Amino acid sequence: MSLYILSKEKLPAFVEALQAGFRVVGPVRTPTGFAFEEITQADQLQLDYTTTILPPKKYFLPQRETLFKYHTGSNPEGAQSVDVEPVFQDVQPTVIFGMHTCDMSGIMLYDKVFSEGFRDEHYMTRRDKMVIIGIECLHPCDDASFCKDMGTLTAPPIYDLHMTEVDDDYLIDTGSEKGERLLLNYSEAKMATTDHMQRLGRVLSAKWPRFRMRLKMSKDQTPSLLTLGYNAHIWEELGERCLACGSCTNVCPTCFCFDVQDELDINMQDGERVRVWDSCQLHEFALVAGGHNFRESKASRVRHRLMRKGKYIKQVHGLSGCTGCGRCERACLVDITIPGTLNALHDEMKVESGV
Repeated sequence: MSLYILSKEKLPAFVEALQAGFRVVGPVRTPTGFAFEEITQADQLQLDYTTTILPPKKYFLPQRETLFKYHTGSNPEGAQSVDVEPVFQDVQPTVIFGMHTCDMSGIMLYDKVFSEGFRDEHYMTRRDKMVIIGIECLHPCDDASFCKDMGTLTAPPIYDLHMTEVDDDYLIDTGSEKGERLLLNYSEAKMATTDHMQRLGRVLSAKWPRFRMRLKMSKDQTPSLLTLGYNAHIWEELGERCLACGSCTNVCPTCFCFDVQDELDINMQDGERVRVWDSCQLHEFALVAGGHNFRESKASRVRHRLMRKGKYIKQVHGLSGCTGCGRCERACLVDITIPGTLNALHDEMKVESGV
C-alpha cells in the first residue's frame, strides 16, 4: 500500500476526529499498569506503553457473550418444541489504536481459527467492525518478552494502519483500503518522501539489536522437541509448582478455549446459551461424565498448554500458538515460563540423547 507521515503534534487531532464516528480503544495508564480501554480524551492514549495486563483480544472475543436465546414449550398438538433465536451483540465500529505486533499476531491466529472449518459468525461479525492501528515496537517491553524468538517482532499483514515513531513524526503504513481512507478522511497525514523512507529504514535497522533471544532452539524446532519430550521429567517438576490458577491462559493473546453454559430462567421455559472464557489449567476443564478427568494431574495440564502453544496449533493452523509477549510469565505466581520450560526440556533431551 502507501506510506504516509503524520507529525506527533497532529496525532491528538486524529484521535479526536476518529471519536466522531468510532469507539476508539487504546492503551491507557491505570493504577495497576497499562490496559486497553476506551479513549475519551486524546491525551489518555499512551503509545509508549510497555505492555498491557490483558491483550486486546477481549474486544474480539468477550469474556462472556450470549450465543442464542431459547424458549421451550408445546405446540398445538401437544408435542414439545424449542424456539431458538441467535443473539449478535450490537458492536459499535471500533478502532483499536496502538496494538503491538505480538498482539496483532494473536488476532491473526484468531482470524484463522474462527473463519476456517466451522465459521464462527459471532466472532466474524464483531471482527468486521474492528479497525487495527498498530505501533512498531522499537524497544523490548521488559525482560519477560521473547517476541524476537517467536518471529512476532514485525507486524503481520492484518493491520489497517501501522505506525512507526521516527523522531518527531509517525511514519504510517497503510495495510488496507479501509485504513487508507480512514487516514485521509480523519487526519492531516501527507505522503512520505524518499527521505522519510530512508529515515524509517534506519530506525527499523537500529531496533533489532535491542531485542535478545531467550530460547536455546529455533521456534521451528519446538514441535519436534515437544514430541520427543512428551514423557520428560520436567512436566512433573512443573506440576508440583503449578497452582492451577489459570492466570497464564487468562492473559494470553492466543488462548481461545471457552465453556458453554445454559442459563435457564426461573419459569423453566426461557433461557440463553452463553460462551465464557475457560482455562485448560483448571481441574474442571477436562472433567467429563462419570467423574473421569482425562488430565487429572497438574503436570498433564501444564504439558498440554505447552503442547498447544508449541505444536498442536502450529500443526492445525500453520501459526505459532505463542507470540512471545511474556504476559504469562508476568502473571505466574510460581515463575513458570515458556522460555524456561522449553530450554529445560531442550537440556533434558540433550542429556538423554547423550549429546
